[in-house]
Amino acid sequence: MSTEKLLNGLRIIDLSMGWAGPLAARNLADMGAQVIKVESCTHFDWWRSWEATPEWIADNGAEKALPYLSVNRNKLDITLDLESSVGRQLLLDLVARADVVIENYSGSVLPKLKLDYPHLKAVNKELVMVSMPAFGSTGPWANYRAYGSTVEHSSGLPHLTGSAHQPPAMQHVALGDAIGGLNGTAALLSALWHKKKTGRGQFVDLSQVECLIPLGAEGILHQAVNNSPPPRTGNDHPDFSPHGVYPCQGDDQWILIQIMSETEWSALQSLCAELSQFGDISDRLARRPALNKTLAQWTANQSSPALMAHLQDLGITAATLNNGIDLLKNQQHQARGYMQLLDRAFVGSQPHPSLPFRNGSEPSPLQNPAPTLGQHNKEVLGGILGLSDAELEKLTLEGVIGDKPKLPN
Repeated sequence: MSTEKLLNGLRIIDLSMGWAGPLAARNLADMGAQVIKVESCTHFDWWRSWEATPEWIADNGAEKALPYLSVNRNKLDITLDLESSVGRQLLLDLVARADVVIENYSGSVLPKLKLDYPHLKAVNKELVMVSMPAFGSTGPWANYRAYGSTVEHSSGLPHLTGSAHQPPAMQHVALGDAIGGLNGTAALLSALWHKKKTGRGQFVDLSQVECLIPLGAEGILHQAVNNSPPPRTGNDHPDFSPHGVYPCQGDDQWILIQIMSETEWSALQSLCAELSQFGDISDRLARRPALNKTLAQWTANQSSPALMAHLQDLGITAATLNNGIDLLKNQQHQARGYMQLLDRAFVGSQPHPSLPFRNGSEPSPLQNPAPTLGQHNKEVLGGILGLSDAELEKLTLEGVIGDKPKLPN
């Protein structure tokens, strides 16, 4: 069976927005699940844009946001005004015919709309629902709103990264989203496996901040044992040197080098004569700033890819720091066909990363680019729910559905 058909026949209603929830659902769409993304014309996915203007709407800006495209491929898209009784009922009708609902609103949104799990379960007793609020669905922070950046701050990770002379440093502007999305995929698959074995659906309460906290386990243990946080040391290692990131030829080109033994140190010294002034590990740790400066002056005249290959041949841990262009041109990715092109209205052909796993020699082919707003209203509301063209036209006139963003009244 080809990988893209592994979840064939599974229907997911995707109420999520941004990165975390859409990524979790997209991974299942890539494996063959039918994922129906639900937006509205006034409350569309905010990864299309943070805010709408008449000029942005006229220019079809909602269809040009690259982040939105990356996490919504292989999905269907409908619009429903969930604040209207008609829109809410149509969603319930879809949920009754679905296997899964996923959402990442703050905790108060769906209960206010009477679309939380108890209401959805009333129309589908076997439903699997995964909710992904920032801090989980219970506790004093349940209704707090947050994005990937605030989730990372709340996890404590910034206090473990960066250098001692700098404030706490974030690893990414929205690391919490990506990690939450991957955990969301695992949660979905686990709940579906349970349903397959038992026939029972369930509500899965996923806290995005709790997804990140295990990544800081070292800091938590240090605090517990020593009653103090670990020092921030940047790329330095307490036991090894050199151990860091160094500049190379070209604009913003870098290489990571980690020397973990005296054998590796001798091999590096054989390439860079200037390093002969430094001795064993105790000397290198004691004079780390000078060592790093000397090594950086040498690497600055080297090609990062060529130096990486040479160091790796000598048994030294080394890696170039790739940017987006480097990844597109990477020989390993090209050999595996990792990047696939999808042609999309308004933006043309765009590269998309394949699933990182495969059960054959070729990657699973990606089927469809991210949908436009309301692109599948007729296919879903007509084809699945049986609404006539006249009924769809009436819903459009009433503003329940549509295919263009609207400014709120």
